[in-house]
Amino acid sequence: MANMSLEKVKMREQDPIVRARNFDEVTLGYSAEEAVEEATRCLGCKNSPCVSGCPVGVKIPNFIQKLVSGDFSGAIDTINETNALPAVCGRVCPQESQCESKCVRGIKGEPVAIGRLERFAADWARENRKSAQAVAAKSNGIKVAVVGGGPAGLTCAGDLVSMGYDVTLFEAFHVAGGVLVYGIPEFRLPKAIVRHEIETLERRGMKIVTNFIVGRTMTIDEMFADGFKAVFVGSGAGLPRFMGIPGESLSGVYSANEFLTRINLMGAYRSETDTPLKKVKKVAVVGGGNVAMDAARCALRVGAEKVYIVYRRGMDEMPARVEEIHHAEQEGVEFKLLHNPVEILADERGAVRGAVLAEMELGEPDESGRRSPVDSGRRTEIELDCVIMALGTSPNPLIASTTDSLSTNRRGCLEVDDDLMTSRPGVFAGGDTVTGAATVILAMGAGKRAAEAMDRYIKSL
Repeated sequence: MANMSLEKVKMREQDPIVRARNFDEVTLGYSAEEAVEEATRCLGCKNSPCVSGCPVGVKIPNFIQKLVSGDFSGAIDTINETNALPAVCGRVCPQESQCESKCVRGIKGEPVAIGRLERFAADWARENRKSAQAVAAKSNGIKVAVVGGGPAGLTCAGDLVSMGYDVTLFEAFHVAGGVLVYGIPEFRLPKAIVRHEIETLERRGMKIVTNFIVGRTMTIDEMFADGFKAVFVGSGAGLPRFMGIPGESLSGVYSANEFLTRINLMGAYRSETDTPLKKVKKVAVVGGGNVAMDAARCALRVGAEKVYIVYRRGMDEMPARVEEIHHAEQEGVEFKLLHNPVEILADERGAVRGAVLAEMELGEPDESGRRSPVDSGRRTEIELDCVIMALGTSPNPLIASTTDSLSTNRRGCLEVDDDLMTSRPGVFAGGDTVTGAATVILAMGAGKRAAEAMDRYIKSL
């Protein structure tokens, strides 16, 4: 019998005042009892509309029914049939705009907490199935290369390994994980969880080569000469955008990518690491997406006394997840909406001392459907010692510039056909390097589609 409660079972969280000064995970997950109670809210719809909202096609009602019956092992096995990174997805996917947005329970009241239940199943398996070894698939001996160890690359590699391919993943950093390790903070996605997911893929047969920059260490053309039959490019979009305003070269101006990488990947928040990070007191983060929220919340945790989100539109237009905005507000981040920096001000040492903000008004909707910000002509000045630009990213041009016949669009993204094959036969691409900065789960969906297309391509040779 379905539980007809209109509300999700609440998930416990760290107290905002405490967590704003530590990097421990904010949300604490469901207990077994809470997970079963929430699972019983699922109506088990025959046509499963929720599945159509999942980019990797998780069999959502099936795994939830396993939870209802207490078969937690069966639940994670069902998820793993289509999702290589369930503990990650359960934490960082925007379920509210994907699977949960299609949930019939959401017509009256709140949808089933699909993301929280996926997280529970993955966490239960990690804690209770330590002895279970991932079984390596039987190899067909055909070599394929995956460039980039982020969500797209890991998903593509995992699926290709399952098909029997000899997969080598090439990662530019000293550790695989991409945005999961350098971009998303520990308090949203603990790095030990990412490591566990990657180690599971390695046990299944995926090989990882780190500190390897494709286009410098080896080109894609050289990979084909070395016997690789197909290459997937999932190198992400790590090139930050700036505004082009006076003062952006001052000491104390960061891209969100650099700021987050120093903290998340290099551990600059820990006293025992050598990575330098400027001591900051008053910080403005420019932008309104999830990356802006991550940067603002990290700034608090490394000692800032005042952190502003400076966003040129209003709260209704902000692209960040509602949960991330809510958590930032709880922790004390101040939102300066309808403001946009026009100049960053310098002190006598060439460091940031403040910023001039234009006050904005909302005009007509633009092509994104959001109302366009218009400069009112009014100006305000705020005192700062750090400005973090979280304005989106674009792909690094290195791979395109070092590979023959690889077409890009005007934003520098690789162009692909319906099978995610680029203009160069045998080279496939997906994730942020094709779409520009997007979500983890969309990148994973692209990695999944590309693996299927690569399999078809190789079999056609």
